[in-house]
Amino acid sequence: MDHSPTPLDAATSARLRRQPRSSTKPEVVLRRELHRRGLRFRVNHPGLPGRPDIVLTRVKVAVFVDGCFWHRCPEHGTLPRNNRDWWRAKLDRNVDRDRAKDAALGELGWHVMHVWEHEPTERAADRVETEWRRRVMSRSADNHQDRTARPGSGTG
Repeated sequence: MDHSPTPLDAATSARLRRQPRSSTKPEVVLRRELHRRGLRFRVNHPGLPGRPDIVLTRVKVAVFVDGCFWHRCPEHGTLPRNNRDWWRAKLDRNVDRDRAKDAALGELGWHVMHVWEHEPTERAADRVETEWRRRVMSRSADNHQDRTARPGSGTG
């Protein structure tokens, strides 16, 4: 049973279908900055819940670049006056879907990050890079600990 709200009219439905879903300007700008910093990633990874916008596979970090309107930003999210109930239901479903995909990724061992479209690129890239470094260092420490704890490694 589909619980999606019914659009006001066919024109609204057609307009919504034309909205870009990937490679939006904020996504592209963030990807360029992360690449400039030497981070390598996949884009819109199809094998993961929610197809994250940016995926750092080596350290299992999934990044979503969220639009203020579509994901109900607490600072900039607005609700249109026309057909208000329909929009409220639609945007609520978006937020519910966001939480569900975050939970699904978390269950698979992924760290999920959300970047708002209004967030300055440098700050967003700093957050992603910091998490990437933290996870690389943690992985490196885990690998070192595994090597030194093996029988016959001389630490025994």
